Amino acid sequence: MTEHLELAGRDRVRYFAPTAICVYLAVICTVLIIVSAFLVTIQNAVAVTAAGIFGLAMSGGLGIVFWKAQRRDLQFTRVITGLDAASNFEAVLCAARHAGWRIVRQEAALRLDAASSTSLLDAGERITVLFRGADVLVASICDPSIGFSLVGRRHCAAHRDLVLRAVAGRGA
Repeated sequence: MTEHLELAGRDRVRYFAPTAICVYLAVICTVLIIVSAFLVTIQNAVAVTAAGIFGLAMSGGLGIVFWKAQRRDLQFTRVITGLDAASNFEAVLCAARHAGWRIVRQEAALRLDAASSTSLLDAGERITVLFRGADVLVASICDPSIGFSLVGRRHCAAHRDLVLRAVAGRGA
């Protein structure tokens, strides 16, 4: 069973806004198709229907791509170590501080939330690490205000790798 990082409130709205916009556009295209049935000339009805179907396919397809990518990004990566949660927590906390992450929330041996910012204007990537016995779960997502860029995705992968390196091989 895979676990996902759960976003709440404003973070959830901001993160899933691109998918919501695609759904909104798909609804508009559906309404356009329905309205085309009431047009007087068949030529106009066919043109509006074709445009509506094209828009529905494009916005629906893009929405599905966004949704799947976002759900994949929110999925935790699990690593099993031979040490307890407290030891893993200390190793990850040390690595996070060394990497210059801003610690947002920490609960000793349970959870660590951090942010990594590349400039003063963006919130940066968000990193969440959960500690469950010998298991360490890590998820990293991009700041949605800068978009879902390849550079942001590489940063998130690097953050996950940093956590995995901090606990990998220790005690195993």
